[in-house]
Amino acid sequence: MFLGMDGVEISLIIVFVMLFAGIMTGFPVAFAISGAAIISFGILAGLDNAGLLVKEVIDTNSEAFRALTDSGVARETISHFRYPDLPLLTEPLFTSGWEKAMDANLSFIINRMNERVISGPSIETLLAVLMFVMMGITLERSRIANDLLTTMARVFGPLPGGLAVSVVVVGAFLAASTGIVGATVVTMGLLSLPTMLRNNYSPELATGVIAASGTLGQIIPPSIVIVLLGTLAGDIYSTAQEDLAKSVGCGSALTFLGEAAVLSVGTLFKAAILPGIMLAVFYALYAFGYAMVKPHKAPPIHGTVEGAPGRGLQHGLTWFLVAPAAIIGLVIGLGALNIVGPQQSDISSLRDIGAQPELRTDVTEQCQAAMIERHGQAKWDRSVALAAQIAADGGLENQEARTLSEDEMTAARAQALVDAAPIGDGVIIMLVLAAITFTTAFGVAPYEDRKPLFVGVAGIGLALLADILFLGPLTSPLATFLWLSPGFALILYALKPAFIRLGRNEMLRVVFPPLVLIVAVLGSILGGITNPTPAAALGASGAIMLAAYRKLGEVGGQPKLILYTAFAIVIMLLVGINFDLRTNIEGAGFQNWIGLIVTYVAYMAAMGGLLYSCYVLWKHAVLTPVVRETAKVTSMVFAILIGSQLLNLVIISFGGEEYIQDFLRSFDEQWVVFLLVMLVLFILGFVLDFLEIVYIVIPIVGPVIYGGNLDPKWVTIMIAMNLQTSFLTPPFGFALFYLRGVAPAGVTTGHIYRGVMPFVLIQVAALAVLWVFPSIVTIVPDLLPGN
Repeated sequence: MFLGMDGVEISLIIVFVMLFAGIMTGFPVAFAISGAAIISFGILAGLDNAGLLVKEVIDTNSEAFRALTDSGVARETISHFRYPDLPLLTEPLFTSGWEKAMDANLSFIINRMNERVISGPSIETLLAVLMFVMMGITLERSRIANDLLTTMARVFGPLPGGLAVSVVVVGAFLAASTGIVGATVVTMGLLSLPTMLRNNYSPELATGVIAASGTLGQIIPPSIVIVLLGTLAGDIYSTAQEDLAKSVGCGSALTFLGEAAVLSVGTLFKAAILPGIMLAVFYALYAFGYAMVKPHKAPPIHGTVEGAPGRGLQHGLTWFLVAPAAIIGLVIGLGALNIVGPQQSDISSLRDIGAQPELRTDVTEQCQAAMIERHGQAKWDRSVALAAQIAADGGLENQEARTLSEDEMTAARAQALVDAAPIGDGVIIMLVLAAITFTTAFGVAPYEDRKPLFVGVAGIGLALLADILFLGPLTSPLATFLWLSPGFALILYALKPAFIRLGRNEMLRVVFPPLVLIVAVLGSILGGITNPTPAAALGASGAIMLAAYRKLGEVGGQPKLILYTAFAIVIMLLVGINFDLRTNIEGAGFQNWIGLIVTYVAYMAAMGGLLYSCYVLWKHAVLTPVVRETAKVTSMVFAILIGSQLLNLVIISFGGEEYIQDFLRSFDEQWVVFLLVMLVLFILGFVLDFLEIVYIVIPIVGPVIYGGNLDPKWVTIMIAMNLQTSFLTPPFGFALFYLRGVAPAGVTTGHIYRGVMPFVLIQVAALAVLWVFPSIVTIVPDLLPGN
């Protein structure tokens, strides 16, 4: 052995030296990773063939090993790190020869490509990457960042450090609408850095806040990092928990955990919201605090936003804060009184079986001990007591016994009618949105003609009256539509002048369109309506329509068709939610056909508008570079995925993956293991991009950190935020290179490095906060279960 290291340790060093050397050559990362895998395997095969590399493995036939297994120690937990006194055997690096290892790698890489890149179960989620990339590039090309930076600078400029705060706000906004770090850093560097320097801002603060804010796209949904990391982590978590359950004698993860071992990208989006907002707040607070301590390096910029809402502070607070809050508060109060709520008469034909045990209790003693260690004695005791109570009551009823009789069904329906709220929650949501629109429009232009707004308010009252007097759980969708039509017709009549008023306000005109797109994308995911892939498709389509609308406005075209397209999409969604569109079921009536026809017409109109938007962007030379850039970024992601799989197979072939996992499992405390992994990821972030770390390192360490008791959502978000730090960390942070490429000549690399270091420390502090308060990550997924 060379320097006391066995063949596996030397091989790991060779692989990672080849990887770093390949990346440093300047070749595209995907080719560098694949080349490093091929070259390192060739070196190892040559050394193995010459007999220069051997490895030491535990002698599984020894008396000491048999004594351990006979004492109840699981075979997979036995390693040389945990039991250094066990007898060892010397074997060749490639146990069956390098030829068979190469054959296995070639066949396995083909299967892995088919599973993860071409037709596997995760390919649907990976398609979201393509569409989120297109959404981000399209919005970036539509000059949304330019307008946002200009407007926010006018809003926050009068504050100390206001320009820096505006950069943070825009960075968070762009993170939620584009999620592309490189484009965000470059765009904000080009637009805001010269302005900040002209206004006597410190180069360190200016460059630091731009680089840091640009990386918020790594953590704030919809984040491409979370999509890629979540797709991989979900598979690793499921497999690791199944293996853990079998190792403790529980048979399946469902029995051991009391729930399915599932970790979806949608859940991770929910988990990332509060940490992302928290990080943006930390950035803004630092910028404000820096300005308070050193006001000459971050002076306020006096000015106002053209067309700013309000006629003074009191007017603004009344119509832009108090009025919307009062409307929402009133609806919440009516909901608590059951005046607003669901209006449903659907009754299940099965009797409620009541509370069920949280955990299965008919398990082996070994599984019982493991479940008590995992969930605690109190939870186990509650499950045992409830299971005993159910058994004493005769056990769970069979299907026939649980089925309600006709009389019971009739009584249940009658009770549902009595309990139904007078005002439906679906109607009230639309009316609240209309009411807030009218109050905001009045606040923007209080001295203009108020009659249209009064008509809209009258429409809201008429719709409420119709809902209270004529609508109920048994009202058909068609009858509901007819009764609500007069009120909504008045509302639609008033919305046009209201939107015209809102459009004259610069801040609302700039913020509202992308905000609607963000709410539509994230709201559909957070609300459990759909998963990230359809939401990404909605985001890409919306971005194309928004870009076409802006382009038509710039060239003097007629953007009304885009508005009609958006209206058709709204109609399609509303009809789809309120009508049963199945016409091939028994009992399908006239209203089913009406709903289907309206939806089909709206769908064709929406598709026509989308195609027209694509034509507009193509005609004005916007669509072609967007598609080209999207293809380039997506191809890079998938090429890195394939190359990293090849490198992982090389590491697996000589036992490197098992060696690293055995080392991590040798620690008794899971938090020590995770802290060690986080430290390694942080160091690797100095020289590796997040894609390489996600696809090379996480598959190796993932089975250990996801195979314990740590919450997988918390683990994944901590890793994502740690990877975000890699984009900022000197000397190789990619955000620093992006900013260096567009910074003026007077801004040096030293300015950038010094400016970004406080934000690296802020990120470390944010990681510490999440470590101490993990509920920041878990509270939103717990409150919004679903996709």
